[in-house]
Amino acid sequence: MFQPLAGDEVVQSVVRPDLERVVYITLNGVVCLARSGDLVWASAFESHSEILRGHRPGCALSLDGRTVWVYRPDAMAGRGGGDQWFVYDADSGAVVARRELETVGHGAIHHVHPWFGSIYLDVGEGEDGSVIFRGAVGADGEPEFVTYPWSDRCMIDLAPGGEQFMTVDHGQVDVAFHRHPGGDVLFTLEAFGHDPEGTFVEWSGGYLTPDTAVVTLGSETEDGEEWFRHYLIDVRTGTVGSEIAVEAANPYDLEPLGDGS
Repeated sequence: MFQPLAGDEVVQSVVRPDLERVVYITLNGVVCLARSGDLVWASAFESHSEILRGHRPGCALSLDGRTVWVYRPDAMAGRGGGDQWFVYDADSGAVVARRELETVGHGAIHHVHPWFGSIYLDVGEGEDGSVIFRGAVGADGEPEFVTYPWSDRCMIDLAPGGEQFMTVDHGQVDVAFHRHPGGDVLFTLEAFGHDPEGTFVEWSGGYLTPDTAVVTLGSETEDGEEWFRHYLIDVRTGTVGSEIAVEAANPYDLEPLGDGS
């Protein structure tokens, strides 16, 4: 267990694989602590913001544990300009790279590629949509950032083998599976087997195994009662398989881990 510094309200945290370091973020900074609780480094978000609009920064640790990736919702925090994506050296806290995102996000989710070290970032802009980025720091230390050409797709999951990723239309019309890293669409599915006028694709699900994904459909009965159904999809062929029973009232309670569980 790690104890945050006195007065810090932790928004999100990541722990190094060897369990010797924790990095956490607050609304106004990022902090790295040793297992002993001693401060290793800290970096404040300039300028300090007292604005509370429900925005949340996000963080992730690179696959090799050498860098920390931090999304800053600076636009919502009133820091001027758009949001920013920072890359810190995990040992020293030095800024390795920075990218201005030109988004006005409420929050973002990081997805770490399991083999090649790149990081996906899905920035949610509320009713304005969702923007997906990908970043990497090369062997020469030079950063590379890519913006995907969509403003209306939400990234749901990255395949456990890293060869593809899954997105859902922001308007919940369809689910698509894309090739890594270019984002080419492999196949798309809409409200299969149900009335497309009243059925939507939920922003949940993900990869159950490297070859199988879970897609969630939702709608309402004539009495106005919500229902959600979870289907297995063969991502090699784009074939819809059987429905699976999930003992959860909320579709977001289901989080496939990619290893069959």
